[in-house]
Amino acid sequence: MTLDSTLLAAFAPTGVLRACINLGNPILAGLDGQSRPIGISVDLAGALAKRLGVELALVVVDAAGKSVETVTNEQADVGFFAIDPRRAATIGFTAPYLLIEGFYLVRDASPVKTNAEVDQAGTRVVVGKGSAYDLFLTRELKHADIVRAPTSPTVVKTFIETGCEVAAGVKQQLEHDVAALTGYRLLDERFMVIQQAMGMPITRGEAAVAFLTTFVEDMKREGFVADAMQRHGVTGVSVAPAA
Repeated sequence: MTLDSTLLAAFAPTGVLRACINLGNPILAGLDGQSRPIGISVDLAGALAKRLGVELALVVVDAAGKSVETVTNEQADVGFFAIDPRRAATIGFTAPYLLIEGFYLVRDASPVKTNAEVDQAGTRVVVGKGSAYDLFLTRELKHADIVRAPTSPTVVKTFIETGCEVAAGVKQQLEHDVAALTGYRLLDERFMVIQQAMGMPITRGEAAVAFLTTFVEDMKREGFVADAMQRHGVTGVSVAPAA
């Protein structure tokens, strides 16, 4: 399709679409056997570049906070983020394309049985620095202390090494990280639903964000997101409903 030159420049000011890929959330992206990025976000980035008629360049980071900084500083043109009001100051979001659950992990011997029991004085909750659940729990927890691991994939390692009482994160990541261990359990209910969306620097303008929003809705409606989930073996999440 032919795009207005102003709109095309908003997405690819360098002549290529620079998409920031966060490897910190294995639901969205990872590396193949040749250390090349693969996953749902990589597939969406490729589809967007094809729609724009430009080449794709991947900017790979290992944490959500770094992805936010990269796009905010316009070192990349688009990225993949959990929607959060704090991030909305610098990033224009689409509606979500995936819904992901956040859960708590505790030791089997922990007296904590419910989410409400986590928010107690003296309880330390480990989160991935700058992650969606870090931002959410920083607002929501009134009594518990937050301990920040460098990235989401290091949350369980930090939780175990520091002896903290609770780890928080994406359900699948937590399950994966304790799969070979004994003595740990997830609480029975999620503490949040993470709305995973695409985003771009808010400075690129409303028309560009609207175009990106339409693209995401098309990808959901046409089954692209669901197909990508199946292709990459992603389970336990759901395609977000139409906006």
